[in-house]
Amino acid sequence: MQLLKYFPIVLVMLLISCTDTSESSQRAVDTTEEQVDALEGISDERVILFFGNSLTAGYGVELSEAFPALIQVKLDEMGEHYDVRNSGVSGETTTSGKNRLEFVLGTLNQPLDIFVLELGANDGLRGIDLKETRRNLQDIIDIVSSSHPEVKVLICGMEVPPNMGEAYIQEFRSIFPDLATLNQAQLVPFLLDGVAGESDLNLPDGIHPTPEGHGIVAENVWTIMKGMISQS
Repeated sequence: MQLLKYFPIVLVMLLISCTDTSESSQRAVDTTEEQVDALEGISDERVILFFGNSLTAGYGVELSEAFPALIQVKLDEMGEHYDVRNSGVSGETTTSGKNRLEFVLGTLNQPLDIFVLELGANDGLRGIDLKETRRNLQDIIDIVSSSHPEVKVLICGMEVPPNMGEAYIQEFRSIFPDLATLNQAQLVPFLLDGVAGESDLNLPDGIHPTPEGHGIVAENVWTIMKGMISQS
């Protein structure tokens, strides 16, 4: 499995690249304030909100090269009237994500059609109690569904490195399909499928996708999302 060669080498680098929880929370506030202008514009288009960490934020590449922007291109090419909003913050955990969620939702000023949840990987890499991770992700879905009752949710599954121990790996892996089933949400089984462990598809840090890697990630998401679009 490609994942096995991907994570052990980069685990320490990723933990170093991610700030601690307090720093991450402050950076989340700073970043979301910078994103207000992009998020809060009123539009007749239906909104797709990508809510995640550095993968969503497009760490190390241009924002236009990150996979949410590539989804916007696909929608535009199809003549679909959707407005993709990127609310990714590097280093984000499920706790810091939950803490900033209501602020982000408050900037939309219009109904939310699709909510893409891409969080949990930093929890796993830090060895956070997975009961907390699962609870936070469910809380995030509940908050979004409460404020936007008609929203469709897409959950992006992730993996943790093999050195976390088999029990932890299995419990982490089960969170995403479990939540998808419980909330009648759609699921991308593994967001980085085809990218993790491929040196030519990741930046020199071995962690974050190159523009080409983001292209594959976008295809992984689009494979599921296109069915959600057709039902809208």
